[in-house]
Formats: sequence, C-alpha cells, structure tokens
Amino acid sequence: MPTKPSIVFCHGIWADGSSFSKVIPQLQAEGYEVMAAQYGLDTPEGDVAMVKRTLGRVGSPAILVGHSYGGSVITAAGTDDRVVGLVYVAALANDAGETSQSQQEKFPVTDVFKYVDVADGRIWMRPEGVVCFAGDLSPQEQQVVWATHYTPAADLFSRNAPGIAWKSKPSWYIVANNDRTVQPDLQRFLAKRMGATTKAVDSSHVAMLSQPAFVIDVIREAARAVRGASATV
Repeated sequence: MPTKPSIVFCHGIWADGSSFSKVIPQLQAEGYEVMAAQYGLDTPEGDVAMVKRTLGRVGSPAILVGHSYGGSVITAAGTDDRVVGLVYVAALANDAGETSQSQQEKFPVTDVFKYVDVADGRIWMRPEGVVCFAGDLSPQEQQVVWATHYTPAADLFSRNAPGIAWKSKPSWYIVANNDRTVQPDLQRFLAKRMGATTKAVDSSHVAMLSQPAFVIDVIREAARAVRGASATV
C-alpha cells in the first residue's frame, strides 16, 4: 500500500498540464507519483472522463489539484472512489445547478475578459491579456504562457459534468489575492462554502507558476492529512 497519495493535476483554460511544471519536479523528488491530466477543453464531460482515465494510470488513492476551470473538473471527477482529497488553486467549484459561467456572473467581470476573441468556436486570449492572466511572471515567461495558451470551446463554461466532490471529500483552497482572471472575492466565497482549509497568497491567477513553493506546501499539507485514508483504501 503506498505511503503517499498520488497527485493528479487538472489545468484550466488557456493552459495545459505544463502549467504545473514548477511544482511537479519537487513533488516527484519527494517520492510522490504525479501526473497531469491532458484534456481538450471541449466539454466538461470529456475533460472529466480524461481525468478518470488518468486516475487509472496512477496508484490509488489520489489527490486532485485543479487550477481555475480545473476546479470545476475536479469537483465532478473527485467523486471517483480513488480520490481522497481536493486542492483548488484560484479555482471554480460549482454546486448543483451551477456552471462555470454562472459562478462568475455573481461577481464583477475581471480584466482578462476584455482581451479575448471568439473565433472558430474557441475563446482566444489576445497577447495583451497575458498581463492580466500572469502579471507577476517575467516578460519572458508571460510570452511563453501566451504562445502556449490552449483555447477552450466557446460554450465550455455554459455546462458542467455531474458530481459535487467537495461535499464528501476534504478540500484545500489557495486564494490568489491579486487575481485578475477569477475574482478573489469569488474564490473566498467558494472556499468558505465548501468548508475548505483556505490559504491566501499574493499572486496572479497562475500561483503555481509565480509562487510554486507556496502551492507545493499546501499540496504537502493535503497529502499529510489524507495519508490515514491512503492506508485504508
């Protein structure tokens, strides 16, 4: 039986699994089995299915770590019996009847959405939008984030896959205080609603890139907390 849970990362829009590149090596060095689920941002149902396939490629039990839209993904995928904990990073976390879009509509529109184009059925971020998305990265890193941004389907936020894992699984939430993509007030509301262990950091939306040590510490805390469950799964 593993002494540490596996960790599966779930990315947001305008990103893929490489957005966790600064946290994966350290966790691997500490003996965690880690994978980043690579899904297509086409439908929530398809993205959740890919996460469950990824769970089949790592040892159980596992912690899901979701960034941004990835929080909606882990909320549904986390109902899988192989999942013992959830870590949200500046993330959405829907309740029954909510979508990714409806969560955000209760709060003022953030700056990044001033810099998007809808074309060919996808939502593209303009180059100037990366300052809102990843404002505390170096200009060189921002350019890489923009050049590699992975575009979601235009209707992705209008639906959600079924399942509300945070109602039955322990959760942790990292609030990004300087976020200009997901409203920090929305983040605090969601964290409080789910009863998550909440940590706040002065970062942009991409805390795992700008404050990787902080994110790693929260994942470690979650792993220690669920280790007792790991021994019995």
